[in-house]
Amino acid sequence: MFARKAASPTSPLHTIALCFIVALIEGFDLQAAGIAAPHIAMEFGLSAVQLGWFFSVGLIGLLPGALFGGWLADRLGRKGVLIAAVLLFGIFSLLTAHAGSYSMLLLARLATGLGLGAALPILIAVSSEVADGGLKSTAVSLTYCGVPLGGATAALMGVLGVGDDWRLIFYVGGIAPILVAGLLAMFLREVPVVRSNSSSERGSAVTGLFAQGRTTATLLIWVSSFFTLAVLYMLLNWLPSLLVSLGYDHVQAGYVQILFNIGGAAGSILTGRLMDRASPILVVLSTYLGMLVALAAIGLVQRFDLLLLAGAAAGFCAIGGQLVLYALAPMLYPVDIRATGVGATVAVGRLGSMAGPLVAGQILALGTGGSGVLFAAAPGLLLSAGAALALMRGQRRDADSAGACAATKAVGQP
Repeated sequence: MFARKAASPTSPLHTIALCFIVALIEGFDLQAAGIAAPHIAMEFGLSAVQLGWFFSVGLIGLLPGALFGGWLADRLGRKGVLIAAVLLFGIFSLLTAHAGSYSMLLLARLATGLGLGAALPILIAVSSEVADGGLKSTAVSLTYCGVPLGGATAALMGVLGVGDDWRLIFYVGGIAPILVAGLLAMFLREVPVVRSNSSSERGSAVTGLFAQGRTTATLLIWVSSFFTLAVLYMLLNWLPSLLVSLGYDHVQAGYVQILFNIGGAAGSILTGRLMDRASPILVVLSTYLGMLVALAAIGLVQRFDLLLLAGAAAGFCAIGGQLVLYALAPMLYPVDIRATGVGATVAVGRLGSMAGPLVAGQILALGTGGSGVLFAAAPGLLLSAGAALALMRGQRRDADSAGACAATKAVGQP
């Protein structure tokens, strides 16, 4: 299924498994803030706007983490930078549990975000690099499905009442990555980074993202990532509170969040497989249309069983849409700037992930309620879908042109 690299004694499947475990813990930590938020708000006396900053400050750390994590991985190697990132978010997750004030809470979440941000682009780059050419999207999806599954684990802890002691969630989110860093040190083999003689090597990594006709593709994937992650992280952070504002209790909200993440894991795997086997354009259309319908259903349905179905569908489509972008990003850039390109895509998406929770907090402060927040997401989804479709059409035209050139050369040969 996956290509075996001669320079690495560890099989590609083992590498994918290690990347999945890191993604699982990352998803747990990202979701932990939303699970612990009601208890933190009560203990520290936080307003809706302050709670929005609690969500967003960790996401602020994701931005420079993704940028510099990918850049360092292209220069120092994937393994060492990944281990450092995992240790960073593990240690500061533990420190979150010991925060004694609102300012210390924000500082700990900011540093946690730095480590989380650095890890994700490396995971995506590594999983794409160890896979056969026709299975790269599938490999990325198998890694990335760990993020929603980790979120589902955190949500399950909340349903079981473990979240009543909010510090326990951050203890789990801190100890687990420190242990996994040891596994990475022992079993993860460095994926060789092959330097090319292209112009991207002669220039800086950042300018390479815009060299050789890559400007349009880079800008389009950035736009799509921004708006997709704005909606996704609005849901990841605010979904329990939004559902409570719509009249559901905390246990019901927890079950919806569990299904949101389980649906997201299924969406990640299936979307990645369809990207390799079916029409990518059709995948994008169905994914973003499904997001619009699911968000409307969450705000409108009156029956709890239908709400559970809507939550699963929202997770399936929202995380599936994010997977589409993460699967495309490694294919846009040569190997010598691949982690930098993925990191830049993730970083711009993180700007959206910061904006989403903040905008939701402001909308709730205006008194529009949970339904208003859900419907406010529609314009961003339409922009994201349009950018993703334009990117895929451009990639298909480039592929057709390259094929035509190759065919012409072949005909001209004696």
